[in-house]
Formats: sequence, structure tokens, C-alpha cells
Amino acid sequence: MCSYCGCADLEVVGRFMAEHEHIVNHLGALRDGLEDPVRRRAAAETLAAHLLPHVEAEEAGLFTVMARDEVFTDHISRLCGEHHELDDLLARVADGEVDLYPRFEDALREHINREDNGLFPAAAIHVGGQEWDEVERLTPRAGAVRTDR
Repeated sequence: MCSYCGCADLEVVGRFMAEHEHIVNHLGALRDGLEDPVRRRAAAETLAAHLLPHVEAEEAGLFTVMARDEVFTDHISRLCGEHHELDDLLARVADGEVDLYPRFEDALREHINREDNGLFPAAAIHVGGQEWDEVERLTPRAGAVRTDR
């Protein structure tokens, strides 16, 4: 989590960063359950239940607003592609391709790093007041990741 630029003080960004931390915290259960199909499936489903609403919220709000600027369009597109790749990798691990777990974990951590230490600080600098209002309005609240579990 970025702690140097203040972007986490922005409500939506702070939420997304907290969700990232929560999602990463669920990796241990998946890693520990890789060899047990029941535990693996349950851990993957729990992780997906946190990851998917988070991804939808990012893409609906912040990504939508930032992608309008050609400076960010390609980067946002790449991050959305990574979201799809992560979803696919997680599903394949859940289905028993346990050798893909290290690739999934590395990709997830790297993706989060690109957002927390790249996109979010850039958003803090680039996105203006009315745009933040739009991000807030577009970002889903229902089904959002609960970080108290």
C-alpha cells in the first residue's frame, strides 16, 4: 500500500487499497489448501467473492473516468486485461491446475502494486473535484468487499 503521496486519503482510493490488502490476506488459505480439492475450491471461491466485486467497482468508477484521458487509456486497458487474466488463473487453480498458483499470486501482487503505486497516485494528481464526484457516483457500493472479515 502506498503511504507516501496521500492518495489513500481519497475515499475511493483508500477503499480500493484496503480491499487489496484484504484480498492478499486471503492468498494464504488458497496456498494452504492447494493439495486438498475441497479446501482449494472453498478458498478460491472465498477469494473470488472478494476479488470480483472489487474489480467491478474499480472498472465501473475510477477506471471509467480515467480512461477518458488518452494519457491513461492504454494503461487502464492493460489493467482491465490483467483483471480478466487473474479471474481466469484463479478459476484454473480452483479447478485443480495447482501448478498455476505461483503465477496467479505473482500476477495478483504485481497488479496490485501497479495500481497502488502507479495508477492511484496518478489519479490523486490528475483527477479533479467533479471527476471524483463522478467516480464516487459510478463506484458500486452494493456487494463491495467487507474488510472486517
